[in-house]
Amino acid sequence: MSLYNFTYVLIGDSGVGKTCLLVQFLHKEFHPVVDFNIDTECGDKMITIDNKPAKLLIWDTPGRNAFRSLTTPLYDEAVGALLVYDITRRETFNHLTNWLQDARKYAHPGMTIMLIGNKCDLSHSRAVSYEEGEQFAKDHGLLFMEASAKTAQNVVEGFLQTAVAIYKKIQDPSSDLYN
Repeated sequence: MSLYNFTYVLIGDSGVGKTCLLVQFLHKEFHPVVDFNIDTECGDKMITIDNKPAKLLIWDTPGRNAFRSLTTPLYDEAVGALLVYDITRRETFNHLTNWLQDARKYAHPGMTIMLIGNKCDLSHSRAVSYEEGEQFAKDHGLLFMEASAKTAQNVVEGFLQTAVAIYKKIQDPSSDLYN
């Protein structure tokens, strides 16, 4: 039985919870991150799609502009991305277009991108509506969901739905995702 290898990048502004989403997915733990990433970090996890094993290699990237050049080389191998914003911070939503432009410029055109509105456990402090996130995703051809790294709501689902979408693409004979 062949093993699928899917490389992901987590992209978005600093402080949106990319590292917390990764830790929650890999270890089922929540650790509020005090220090912002200044380098890329990586984790992996085995999953099953359609009764076939798949390994997700996930790169957690720094979100500050000063370190953005570290992210660019990671797009070369990535077939999936989680584009993350913080639902309580409007500016992180406003910056999505810039992150998406980078992904589309440097990544394979067939990359699957899931837009994640993180911190939905803080909906009482919401600055971006669910409908705005959903519309942005629709306008740009992205998958979408809101999640909470703190409560684990939709964290696994976000990574798995992205993997299933990638798997479906590579099952299509006309797809050139790995070419």
